[in-house]
Amino acid sequence: MRRTLAALVALSAAVLVGPAAVLVGPAAHADVTWSVVPANTGGPDGRTAIDLELAGGQQVVEHVAVINRSTEPVVFGIDAGDGYLTAKGYFDMRPSGVEPVDGGSWITVPETVTVAAGATSVVPVTVSVPTNATPGDHPAGVTASLETVSGQVRVQNRVGVRLNIRVTGDYVAKLAVTDVRAAYTASWNPFTPGTVEVTYTVANTGNVRAVTGNQVLTSTLFTKDTWTDPSTARARELMPGGRRTFTARLPGAWPLGPIGATIVALPSPATGPLPGVATQQAAATTRVWALPWPQSALAALLTLAVVAFRLNAARRRRRDLAWRQRAAVTSSEPRRTDGGAPGSALS
Repeated sequence: MRRTLAALVALSAAVLVGPAAVLVGPAAHADVTWSVVPANTGGPDGRTAIDLELAGGQQVVEHVAVINRSTEPVVFGIDAGDGYLTAKGYFDMRPSGVEPVDGGSWITVPETVTVAAGATSVVPVTVSVPTNATPGDHPAGVTASLETVSGQVRVQNRVGVRLNIRVTGDYVAKLAVTDVRAAYTASWNPFTPGTVEVTYTVANTGNVRAVTGNQVLTSTLFTKDTWTDPSTARARELMPGGRRTFTARLPGAWPLGPIGATIVALPSPATGPLPGVATQQAAATTRVWALPWPQSALAALLTLAVVAFRLNAARRRRRDLAWRQRAAVTSSEPRRTDGGAPGSALS
């Protein structure tokens, strides 16, 4: 059941999934910490998530344990919703005010649960898969929340458990690569190669969670290189219908004209090999021009230096020639020995 926040300003904290705890401060009049973990009817069972593989029309009852680690009884709100992965690959859930439309809408839970101080309560979680549900993965989650008020701000803190609901049928692991862009950054040092930065988006167009193994193939007039995506495995997981943008910086690229960049996305099921699952890789190509501006500037400077040197040498040669010519004219003029004035005659 959806829980409405009736305050002038409402904030919803991010969901902590797994055996985590939340501390609620003075607004709750006491420090309250709690955690939510997968369970059986007897209590926590050691799982980190609830993995289900069900056929359309099938129903199953699972359980989560809400553990109150504070010194007073607490009434927690219980909620179910659709799940998704953040940009860094962490599981999260839509805000509690958002009506679920996928796996979260298949889950029925009690509206609240009261847990005594230091106690654990097991909450039933009923998952009912529609008969017309599409095959593949439908992520969801269950949370235990506590609302606190600080001034006119109502804050909802949630801790949740991840449910990986998979509907049986024909599974497909398929990706698409879009929005490929490349840019070349030259080094200021003309004797050092530059860097190609490639940005691209990978979308999961299949119906199962997939890990994308990305490769970037670069080619110039003289070389071909293969680069492996350095992002972590967590960041490379995609939900069906999900997408993520990656940026790869590829060093060692000399500016030798056009540089081609091909992105190859290799899908594999996130849960490991699935018998009979068809996998389809995707690829997209772009091109960027890498012009040798630093090298051209260096060549221009060297050319100017050579021209200046030659012009200066030519001026020096002309100056020396003129000096020698003046010296030769001076040495060829007759010298007077009588000390007489010009034009006088001897008697």
